[in-house]
Amino acid sequence: MASAQASSLQLDLWREVGRHMELKSSAPELLSLLSPHMPVGALSLIHLDRKAGIAEVVVQVERGRVRGEAHEPMHLKESECASLLRWCARRETHRSLPAVLAPLIKVFTGQELLAAPLHGDKAPIGLVVFAVMPEKRFVEADLKLSTMLLEIFSAALDNHLRLRELGTLRDTAEADRQSLLARLGRDALEDEIIGSSRGLQPVMQRVGLVASSDASVLILGETGSGKEVVARAIHAGSGRASGPFIRVNCGAISPELIDSELFGHEKGSFTGAVAARRGWFERADGGTLFLDEVAELPPSAQVRLLRVLQDGRFHRVGGEQEIEVDVRIVAATHRDMAAMVQHRQFREDLWYRIAVFPIILPPLRERQGDIPELALHFARRASRRLGLPFCEPTTQDIALLRGYSWPGNVREMSSVLERAAILGQGERLAIAAALGVGAMPATDVRPTGSGTSSAVATLDQAMRDHIQAALMRTRGRVSGEHGAAVLLGINPNTLQARMRKLGLTAREFRPRNGK
Repeated sequence: MASAQASSLQLDLWREVGRHMELKSSAPELLSLLSPHMPVGALSLIHLDRKAGIAEVVVQVERGRVRGEAHEPMHLKESECASLLRWCARRETHRSLPAVLAPLIKVFTGQELLAAPLHGDKAPIGLVVFAVMPEKRFVEADLKLSTMLLEIFSAALDNHLRLRELGTLRDTAEADRQSLLARLGRDALEDEIIGSSRGLQPVMQRVGLVASSDASVLILGETGSGKEVVARAIHAGSGRASGPFIRVNCGAISPELIDSELFGHEKGSFTGAVAARRGWFERADGGTLFLDEVAELPPSAQVRLLRVLQDGRFHRVGGEQEIEVDVRIVAATHRDMAAMVQHRQFREDLWYRIAVFPIILPPLRERQGDIPELALHFARRASRRLGLPFCEPTTQDIALLRGYSWPGNVREMSSVLERAAILGQGERLAIAAALGVGAMPATDVRPTGSGTSSAVATLDQAMRDHIQAALMRTRGRVSGEHGAAVLLGINPNTLQARMRKLGLTAREFRPRNGK
């Protein structure tokens, strides 16, 4: 073959390999490009999987068409694998295929063959087998397959294998995702925002205004009102949507570990630091860091957080290297932070940094119009999660739900509907019975005065009464299957943090003298 022809053929072959990753698409074109220069009527590409001890036909092409029949992989003995590897290591073109692989290309029986090994970056990955055209013969020059040609087919096989591996990983990830959704009783990982066109419409309008910017957002709302759902909506609507969304519950981290959790630590920086660890800021780089219950941060952590927000730089605990990150902060709290700043319980300069754009989330009792849709949503979720028949809330059920004050807001409603589905045993939703378990009477817990401090006191008292009711029912048990945290639908660590804040201890609700 003339040098100009060889260069042109090489360019055309490489172009085809780059155009199609799947061999079923590229192999017929490679064969048609090669046929005018060699008497090749068919080809087969075989993959050798050394670890699994398998040889398999990836594609077989004859007269420009892919043979459609399935090719069962061949399981090889250890001695057969070793023999094939030695055959490949010689990097020579042969007029015959190794005998052990003959069953894989039985469609070419009786035809003259050329076989050559294909190598990846470090080891053999397979073979290419050419079958001669009818009434033709391979000449001696055909035995000297150029290094260029073998490199092209090696790249084509390697691309195909990598694409197949990615597909396997994608299928595995999707199976894990579907399993997670089944356990959570959801159709999607993202929480659906119920009421975005009614009770939460003003909130979602503000979310739409701020999402596309990088401004810090402070979400204010009662416990269980859906602050994290709104934070995720802000992240999803931002230019950082493809980046990580990291949630940190500041009230559930002990003051001694807060620096390590937020900023990471170096190996040996303190007892128990057996390895270097990235903090939440590093993990959220390029995305959004959601600081839930930010008002619970101790003063020392507030100082370091302010410095990061100002400079975008920090040091790991025990580290000397300065680390730079690009993180958007979305914070949330149920506390009256303006009053906390006034009483010097929270740094004023940090308050101004995180409250650039505040969003006030209304409690469920002020969103009466959303209750029917929320009830239907949580009933469906409970049905999927528990494997029970779906029962639609009746008019009487909705009336009962409307008459309740919902001190635990949307989170409590989710727990009530799930409890109602269990008590109804798939025949109905036992709403009345579900509301009677540790429920509070339907009282108006809105503030009677216009002052901010009055509103906070009323909320804290409502929370205290509700936690007391749950602890009385569980006889002082906080965590576990029958603990108060399950009844309240919150994390046990969060519940313990609330109890410390409200001055409650589980001991006072436990039976005395074994009674």
